[in-house]
Amino acid sequence: MILSKVKKKVVFLTGTRADFGKLKSLISVLQSDSKFIVDVFVTGMHLQKKYGFTVNEIIEAGFKNIFKFKNFVNDPSMEVILANTIKGFSKYIKKNKPDLIVIHGDRVEALAGAIAGAINNVLVSHIEGGEVSGTIDESIRHAVSKFSHIHFTTDMSSKKRLIQLGEKSSNIFILGSPDFDLMKPSKMIPLSIAKDYYDINFIEYGILLFHPVTTELHKLEKDTKTLVAAVKKSKKNFIVIYPNNDSGSQFIIEEYLKNLDCERFKLFPSLRFEYFLSLLKASKLIIGNSSCGLREAPFFRVPTINIGTRQNRRSSLKSIINIPPMQGKILHAINASFNSGKMHTNPRLNFNLDSDKKFYQILVGNKIWNIPHQKNFHDISSIIYNKHFK
Repeated sequence: MILSKVKKKVVFLTGTRADFGKLKSLISVLQSDSKFIVDVFVTGMHLQKKYGFTVNEIIEAGFKNIFKFKNFVNDPSMEVILANTIKGFSKYIKKNKPDLIVIHGDRVEALAGAIAGAINNVLVSHIEGGEVSGTIDESIRHAVSKFSHIHFTTDMSSKKRLIQLGEKSSNIFILGSPDFDLMKPSKMIPLSIAKDYYDINFIEYGILLFHPVTTELHKLEKDTKTLVAAVKKSKKNFIVIYPNNDSGSQFIIEEYLKNLDCERFKLFPSLRFEYFLSLLKASKLIIGNSSCGLREAPFFRVPTINIGTRQNRRSSLKSIINIPPMQGKILHAINASFNSGKMHTNPRLNFNLDSDKKFYQILVGNKIWNIPHQKNFHDISSIIYNKHFK
């Protein structure tokens, strides 16, 4: 059944360069249809000069109805940012009255959006719920799912976890990962343009992207210094991208500026997502603990050196090398990856494409608009009990 003639207002909440990459194609596909009014609520890292003031990327993408809210003032702690974002987004909701909120992932901005939406009786949809990792991010992700009415997952495994969390199967849609929409050959930025834009003249290079693990801040100084020392000792060229704005990020940035500010390293607060994809595709490896090492890099058959616990249990693809933060092991992995070239297998066959089209077809129908705003726990305990204990 096709959506009625009454326009639906959909707001996308974005707080980081990473979640904007996941949302971009979805925003575009709805904005191109007059059946929808599309707002973009921009907050978090996007409005911080330190991280590249990436709100400009959203503006330059041609998106309309951009609402900016600065959720960071003096206190960088996650709980304060969470509270500020709830306050700012609730004010937006009351004034603009969206029909649907779209959020992504496991950041505090996503949690704030889900809480504000649920409390204000607005449908909330969550992209990439049901996934697992090794830090506080996993708890945030599951909390976001419990405040959300509609779920767009990457695969069946994620859907099964959401069902275990008490979410109703009929409200869960397997969408794939929307950033793959920007990785089709027709959408890719030529490498020469990306290199010229950022003044990169490396022929061979790796990419370093390392975030703080908020549950292991006591280890951050040692782990960062170990990683930086190994990268420096490798004598390889690296494009280095600043971490996200979680607690501890300033220490990582200072270590980069102190030790990697030389001709073999190009440091950037942020890179435009399409340009980043082009540079990633041509790289010899990506090292650190970013989720792009588990998604985008395998798509391009680029080896990933995943350091530490931040992405625990999220992927077992052969192109991903999981190692502890030990200098010798990191150095060995860097040299092996530079010498190995592209992976021989083609993991991209496991990834769903056209997430934007699937998303559009779901939203243009009537089914999701009839989902009750009052959530109920979908209890499967009796099914499990009968299966395993009788």
